[in-house]
Amino acid sequence: MDSAHEDMIKSASVPTLPSHIITSHLEHRRAESDSTEATSKPSPFAETGPTINRSKTKDVNAKKKALNSGLRWPRIRRTFREALSEFMGTFILIMFGDGVVAQVVLSGGKNGAYQSISWGWGIGVMLGVYASGISGAHINPAVTFANCLFRKFPWRKFPIYASAQVLGVFCASGVVYANYKSAIDVYEGGPNIRTVPGFSETASAGIFCTYPAAFMTKTGQFFSEFIASTLLMFCIYALKDDNNIGAGALTPLGLFFIIFGIGACFGWETGYAINLARDFGPRLMSYFLGYGHEVWSAGNYYFWVPMISPFFGCAFGGFLYDLLLFTGESPINTPYLGLYRFIPGMRHAYDGMTWREEDMKEEDSAV
Repeated sequence: MDSAHEDMIKSASVPTLPSHIITSHLEHRRAESDSTEATSKPSPFAETGPTINRSKTKDVNAKKKALNSGLRWPRIRRTFREALSEFMGTFILIMFGDGVVAQVVLSGGKNGAYQSISWGWGIGVMLGVYASGISGAHINPAVTFANCLFRKFPWRKFPIYASAQVLGVFCASGVVYANYKSAIDVYEGGPNIRTVPGFSETASAGIFCTYPAAFMTKTGQFFSEFIASTLLMFCIYALKDDNNIGAGALTPLGLFFIIFGIGACFGWETGYAINLARDFGPRLMSYFLGYGHEVWSAGNYYFWVPMISPFFGCAFGGFLYDLLLFTGESPINTPYLGLYRFIPGMRHAYDGMTWREEDMKEEDSAV
């Protein structure tokens, strides 16, 4: 059999598809490949989930029609879902946090010690974050404030989040009080006796909110809360920076160690409130429960320090992280650290300027 005859047999045994079908098939495979790469390759600066401003769960659910959307409660829940999420996150935070303080204090240290309190608060934050991931799990007005400054969280949501956070801890502290009321009566010496640290050796008001050590000056009080809040926010942004090591799905566990570490290392002097809601809500509840004016006057009117200092600390912590380490979208990574927006003469010079991810890639490749 000659070679020409063999070639004819081979060509006859293998069917040949029309060229336009082959071209269409190749284009379809190429489109599928491009689509797979686009969906599988994460954005180098993507930040989603707890303590930022959004969550994957929310993004997915936003594309789906709500179940039983015609019923009244599902409509109400959909409208207030983020607020309810922050409410429950802070509620759980205080249930564990104030609960462990109550057990340690009221048992005279027999059922726990100082490190038990660090553990309780760390667990409370971790579980509170798990519960409130729908809203971003801020559970702290100062964290929400920092995200408004550096992560484009909408300012219009700030009062909603802050109100829900304060209301959540207010209600939770009332539940803790109801649970430990009998023990408080025994510890204080009677059902109608309620005292505040600095005014009694058997004071129980410290179960609900923070009071400074007697030797602390006002400057020391403010600085202690400022340092702890700075560490909190800096570490939160480190956990959520996917261009750093990042914690991913382990962010709540990372937050547990942050809170445990702050409590173990910086909690003695002021009680490491580092959260307006965590301190003001239970303080207000203790005032309504009969602890008197001393809840405001104790520590030379210390009450305003844990309300104000965390905002400065969290803002500074976020600023430090973005200034020194973060290469993603942030006002710090714009001209003059973003201050051009507040200078009328410079504002118009940068009108229309936006952060672009490809610019960051070029910067990274040059390094």
